[in-house]
Amino acid sequence: MGMFERYLSVWVAVCIGAGVLLGNLVPSAFEVVANLEFAHVNLVVAVLIWVMIFPMMVQVDFSAIKDVGKKPKGLALTLAINWLVKPFTMAALGWLFFKGIFADWVDPQSASEYIAGMILLGVAPCTAMVFVWSQLTKGDANYTLVQVSVNDLIMVFAFAPITAFLLGVTDIQVPWETLILSVALYVVLPLVAGAWARKHLLAKGEEKLQSFLTAVKPWSIVGLLGTIVLLFGFQAQTIVSQPQTILLIAIPLLIQTYGIFAIAYGAAKWLELPHNVAAPAGMIGTSNFFELAVAVAISLFGLHSGAALATVVGVLVEVPVMLSLVWFANRTTHWFEPAKV
Repeated sequence: MGMFERYLSVWVAVCIGAGVLLGNLVPSAFEVVANLEFAHVNLVVAVLIWVMIFPMMVQVDFSAIKDVGKKPKGLALTLAINWLVKPFTMAALGWLFFKGIFADWVDPQSASEYIAGMILLGVAPCTAMVFVWSQLTKGDANYTLVQVSVNDLIMVFAFAPITAFLLGVTDIQVPWETLILSVALYVVLPLVAGAWARKHLLAKGEEKLQSFLTAVKPWSIVGLLGTIVLLFGFQAQTIVSQPQTILLIAIPLLIQTYGIFAIAYGAAKWLELPHNVAAPAGMIGTSNFFELAVAVAISLFGLHSGAALATVVGVLVEVPVMLSLVWFANRTTHWFEPAKV
């Protein structure tokens, strides 16, 4: 584990602070970046997200899908949580809080956009960072690889329909063209490009692939940190002027995150899964593919929208919460049977 993974929360916190500070000191610079868009896609954000996602997609080995039958209970749990539970509980919590509990504190338009941002987070299961969370909990690397590969394939076909359905349920008009473009740009194309690069690198030997991954990993980090600075810079004035809004969005996100982990981890215990499968199963169900959620929120609703702000708060919440769950998982290994050799 490199220095980035070890001090992940520190780097993210520094970039959040830098984004908020710069966004208030030089807002005109961020306005210039905000105006660099094509077909409702911000070009700078798109480049940074591609820089971040592509090296992670190269790690995904779709040939591992042939091993899906080796740990069927763990994979079934992951798929059920990610696609049958998580998106719908996120939408329900968003509606409960912003149409009910917080209705007197938030105007209806903003409430709908906050709910939309939460839905986008809920429909985007973690793709990349789950490798880090799995490693930190000593998870089964092969199982993690299989579940990520299967989830990525499902995401290609399920993300847009589920997103559109849940947005429709919450009375938000869905611009289908923009949604489909976003899925193609941030899911399909990176997956295809990553698979193509992996195939050609492996043709030259495993060492060539590992050498490439080592070389591009720092760029993935640059992409992540640069995206965080930009996102918090775009929302800086809102964050400073309306800190209570950040808290209101964070409350249902925290409930969702800890609640989903409790369901997944508890189900893993009930299914008698070994800890090295239970821990990554809980992590991938709990964590979000926030890069995708952020990009789609910006494409659908705009850089300064409530939906974009909600996905940015998701970034703010996710890292410290996931590290707390890693801590918890590592201290509850005795709840599970040892893995069979």
